[in-house]
Amino acid sequence: MAGGPQLSSLPSSPKVAQLDNALDQIGVTRSHHTIIFLILIGCLFDAFEQNAVGIVGPMLREQWGLDAAHIGMLNTVTFAAAAIGRVVSGYVADRYGRRVMLSIDLLLFTLGAGICAMAPNLTVMAIGRAVVGFGLGGEIAIAVTMLAEFCSTKARGVAIGTVNVAAGGLGNFLAPGFGLLVFWLFPGDNNWRWLFVCLMVPAILGAFYRRYIPETPRFLLSQGRVKETNQVLSKLAAGRLSGKNIPHTDYIADDGVVPPESKAKVRVTEIFRGALARRTIPLCITIWMTYGAQISVLTLMPTILVTLGYSISKSLMFTMVMQCGSLLGAIAASALGFHFPRKRVLTIGAVCACLAALSIGFLAKNIVVLLAAGAVFQFFVLLLNTTIWIFAPELYPTRVRAFGTAFILATGTAGGAFMPLVAGRLLDSVGLAGVFSMVAAMYAIFVISIQSVPETYGTSPDAMPLEGDTEQQPTAAAAVAQPTPR
Repeated sequence: MAGGPQLSSLPSSPKVAQLDNALDQIGVTRSHHTIIFLILIGCLFDAFEQNAVGIVGPMLREQWGLDAAHIGMLNTVTFAAAAIGRVVSGYVADRYGRRVMLSIDLLLFTLGAGICAMAPNLTVMAIGRAVVGFGLGGEIAIAVTMLAEFCSTKARGVAIGTVNVAAGGLGNFLAPGFGLLVFWLFPGDNNWRWLFVCLMVPAILGAFYRRYIPETPRFLLSQGRVKETNQVLSKLAAGRLSGKNIPHTDYIADDGVVPPESKAKVRVTEIFRGALARRTIPLCITIWMTYGAQISVLTLMPTILVTLGYSISKSLMFTMVMQCGSLLGAIAASALGFHFPRKRVLTIGAVCACLAALSIGFLAKNIVVLLAAGAVFQFFVLLLNTTIWIFAPELYPTRVRAFGTAFILATGTAGGAFMPLVAGRLLDSVGLAGVFSMVAAMYAIFVISIQSVPETYGTSPDAMPLEGDTEQQPTAAAAVAQPTPR
């Protein structure tokens, strides 16, 4: 499999077949690099926001008299709102387009950071975290969907994986360092407020999203907008997203026929019926387990280290050391997404994450072993989460891809909202062993549930064998036309 995936399953219509052929022919250009970079920067700050509660948690405990359950509650509010944001954003994106929601979600989580910076008490902080969560959750779900629809069969996994190198890998790794930098620049009792002020920087990026990133060609084609589809494909091929005199090529033949799905409303129940339900339900169980485990550890690790006798500064530094594994895990997922089937990566990675969690809970008797086991655990967590990011949009046709992907990620977010509450109470009552025993059990369930999801490696995102589709594969394959330059 050294050469990467080849298209092994035929798409559901002649025009979609032409689109698949065009994207594979165009490959990866400077336009793709620009799109990935703009999305990557936003997701990097998403990761900083995701870690914010864990970073400021020890300070809030001192100033406001909070306990581990209160810190877990703030994370619960954040990720519960993120789950809602993902579902709403997915529905809107399937109905009105991916591009607009990306900018709106970015601005929402920036507004929420401002509320957190000014929060006088736990209640206002929770309101701010809810606004942050809504925007944060929606942005990531739409970003993953867009990258899956901009890229060729070969590049799809690598592109999505690269974004999570920034969001889950580099972001989680740098988040403690970012916190230390802010605390050094703005010393004093209120230095945690400056952390949230600095997280408002992504507002500047909102204008760039609207200006440079076009609507995805798969969404445009699903709406019967063939001319606009060809314009976007021409921009991708030229390596320029803006400017004049971009060579135009008719990659898709415009016969004037509007696909029936372009006039249909988004059917949110479709992902819970028939063949799609057999993809949605087990993957929901899978992502609940890994997101719940990851967010529990991210939220509580600085507090765990403080309870073991380390200062806040040392706890953040030790957490940063563990997050080295996150960066390497996301990079590994990006590479493995090019060479190996999704389910194989997920199964092996989950077994290893389970073993790493047990090592932390029962074998980490000193700080060296704890840091090493923690880094290994974070490696496999980000390997799994990044691979799910790659996997989820490949499981749904264009008409419900954004909503299906968003619902999957929202379920993971709900797991991230609920499980820290359980983990916080386990930490207070049982200790380290209880928390990581729960995490290990979650990854055991992960391994079982992922086995019933169909493999998507090397297939078109709009490949059929879904019940109810009527076009025949030979017809679609035969209709792949050569592009006509103009």
